[in-house]
Amino acid sequence: MSTPTPFINRELSWVEFNQRVLNEALREDLPLLERVKSLAITASNLDEFFQVRVGGLMAMRRGGVKTTDPSGLTPTRTLAALRQRIQRMTADQYALLNEILLPALEKAGIHALKPQDLDVEQTAQASATFEDLIYPLLTPLAVDPTDSPPLVPGLQIIVACRLVDPETQQIRHALIPVPETISRRVSIAFEGQGHSFMLIEDLVAAHAGRFFPGENVTATTSFRVTRNGDIAVQEEDAIDLAGEMEDVLTARRFADTVRLEIRSDAPRDLARMVQDVTSAGPQEIQRVDGPPGLAAFMELAFLPDYDHLRDVAWPGQNSPSIAPGASMFETIASADLLLFHPYESFEPVLRLIEEAAIDPDVIAIKQVLYRTARKSRIIDALIKAAENGKHVTALVELKARFDEARNLDRADELQRAGVQIVYGVKGLKTHAKICMIVRRESGHLRRYVHLGTGNYNETTSRLYTDVSYLTCKPEYGNDSSLFFNAVSGRSKLLRFQRLIPAPTAMKPKLLDLIMGEAERAKQGLPARIVAKVNSLQDPDIIQELYKASRAGVEIKLNVRGICCLKPGDAKHSKNIEVISVIDRYLEHARVFLFLRGGDSEVYIASADWMTRNLEKRVELMIPIEEPPLKRRLIRMLETYFQDNTQASRILPDGTSQRIVRTKGQKAFRAQEYFFQQARKAAKAREHERAMTFEPHVPAD
Repeated sequence: MSTPTPFINRELSWVEFNQRVLNEALREDLPLLERVKSLAITASNLDEFFQVRVGGLMAMRRGGVKTTDPSGLTPTRTLAALRQRIQRMTADQYALLNEILLPALEKAGIHALKPQDLDVEQTAQASATFEDLIYPLLTPLAVDPTDSPPLVPGLQIIVACRLVDPETQQIRHALIPVPETISRRVSIAFEGQGHSFMLIEDLVAAHAGRFFPGENVTATTSFRVTRNGDIAVQEEDAIDLAGEMEDVLTARRFADTVRLEIRSDAPRDLARMVQDVTSAGPQEIQRVDGPPGLAAFMELAFLPDYDHLRDVAWPGQNSPSIAPGASMFETIASADLLLFHPYESFEPVLRLIEEAAIDPDVIAIKQVLYRTARKSRIIDALIKAAENGKHVTALVELKARFDEARNLDRADELQRAGVQIVYGVKGLKTHAKICMIVRRESGHLRRYVHLGTGNYNETTSRLYTDVSYLTCKPEYGNDSSLFFNAVSGRSKLLRFQRLIPAPTAMKPKLLDLIMGEAERAKQGLPARIVAKVNSLQDPDIIQELYKASRAGVEIKLNVRGICCLKPGDAKHSKNIEVISVIDRYLEHARVFLFLRGGDSEVYIASADWMTRNLEKRVELMIPIEEPPLKRRLIRMLETYFQDNTQASRILPDGTSQRIVRTKGQKAFRAQEYFFQQARKAAKAREHERAMTFEPHVPAD
C-alpha cells in the first residue's frame, strides 16, 4: 500500500494561525494598545470559529457522521483535539490579560476598576450613570425550575443572580442580559491624569438589587453563550430569499449552544443554573479567569489621547500613476492601473464609482457587493447613479456570513432608489470582486472594469492588504459583461477570454498550471511556483503541489491562515517552503506566479485555495499581462520571503516558528518596506509634477 498523503487538520491549523496572532500580543517590543488589540482579535476570531466551525462539527457529531477528513480525524476526534488545544490558548489569553496587560495599562494611566475600588464620589457617579443610562434598557429574566428556561441570546454578556427572600429565606435565580447596544466599558471619573472604567457587568451586578425589590442579591456572576452560526438558507425551498435570510438570523441567535464562557469564580449553584438554562454540556463549558468575551477589549485599543501607546500611522499614499484631480476614466484609458492597498489609497476606486454616478456619458454600472462599510460611499454613489437615470445593477450577496443583516438593509436601500438588485446565485456564494462601468465615448461604448482581491469596503481597505486592477481593455470588458449576464441570468460561466471564473474554470486552470510546472521540472527546465493566499486546504491542489515538489519544482507559499499542506516531509514536500506573515495589516491579497519556462504568468484572485472557494463560490482569477504590472506583483511576492521580523515558518506538525534573523542580518519587515516604497514613489511623483512647468495660456 502507498503511504497516505500528509495532510494537516483544517481546524487545528486555524487554531495555530490564531496562536500567531496571540504571539503578537505577547511581544514586549510592541506598543501596549497594539498588544491589547491583538488579544481582542484572537478572542473575536474564536467567537466566529466556534459559531461556524465548531458548530458545524457538533452538528456532524450529533448526526452520527464518522467519516474522516483528509488528515484522518473524525468530527468527534477533531472536537476533542480542539477542546484541548483551545483550553490551553484560553488559559494563555487570560494569563496575558491578568498578569501583563492589565498591570501595564494601570501603569500607563488606564485603570480597570471593580466596585470595591471606587471611592464615595466615584460610587455616586457610577450609580447615577446606571440609573440614567443603563437601568431603563435592561430586562431581568426569572429562572423557574418548573417552567421552560428563558431564551438567552448568543454573544451577549449576561449577569446571573442568586436572590433570597429575607422573610422566607427562599432562594431563586434570575438573569439580566446586557444588550449589545450598551458599551462594555463604562467610564468612571478619576483624579489626576488617566482614564478609568468599569466593565458593564460589574456595574450591573453592583446594582442588581434595583430589579428585585424586597429580595436580597446574595451572589452574582457573568457569562456569555456562543451559539451555532452554521445555519444556512434552504435555497431549494426559499421563495423569498430575503425573508428566509431574516429567519436564519433569528434562528442563529437562539441556536444550539457550542460554548459557554463563565467565570471560574462563579458560585456552584449559579454555574449549575447557567449550564441548565443554556443547555451546555460539560464539553461546551469554558471556565475563564476573568471577564468573558475578551473581544470587547478592542474598545480600549482606540482610546483617545493615547497615541503614544499605538503604532505610528502609515497613511495610504497617492498612486504615482494617478494625477491629482485627473478624471479616472482618462487615467485608466491611458494605461492599466495596479494599486496595492492600503499602502496605496483606495480613494481612486471610490472616485471611479463616484465619477461614474454623475458623468453624463456613463450609461450603466454593474457591481458585486459582498461586504460593505457601515457608512459606504460606494452605496451612496450607486444610489446617486440610479437617481441620475443610469442603469445600476448590484449583486448583493445575502449569504456573506455575519454581514447578512447589513446586506439586507443595503439591498432594500438600493432597491428603493431604483437599483436593480440580484441576490447572488442559487446554491453558491458570489465572492468575486468586480465593478463594470459602461460609458459612451465617440459614438461607441467602452467598458471600464475594476477587478480586485478585496471587498468594496472603505473601512477594511485601510486595514487589509489587497490588490486592485483597473482596465478598459475590450477583452476584460467583454468578459465582465459575460460574467454579469451569467450571474444575473443564471446562465453558465463560459466563453471567457481572460477572466477565469469559479466554480467552472478556476480549479482546473490552477491544477493545469501546477502540472505544467511539474512537467517542465521533469524535463530539466526551470520550474517555479510562488503563491500568496489566506488559506490552503483543497486536497486536489495540495496533491498536485506535492507531485510538483517531487518533480523538482521550487514552491514558495505565503499562507496567512489555514494551511493543510504539510511542509518538511522528505518524500512529498522537500521543495516547498511555507511562511505566514502576521503584522499590523491583515494579509488578504491572493497573488499567484507560475514561471512557465521564464515567460511568467501572474494572477490575482478573489479566491483562496480552498474547496469552498474553488467549487462552491462564484469567484474570479484575473491574469495580469502588462509587463510592468507583472514585475511589480512578482517583486511583491518575493519581498514577503525576505521578512525576518513578522514572518513565521509553518512546521511539519502544523505549528509555526517565528523566523529569527541570523547574526549580523539586518531587520526586514515586509509591510513597513511596502509603506516606505509607496511613500517614496508618491513623493517622487509629487516632486516631478512640481518641477513640470505648464505654460499659462491667456484667455481669448
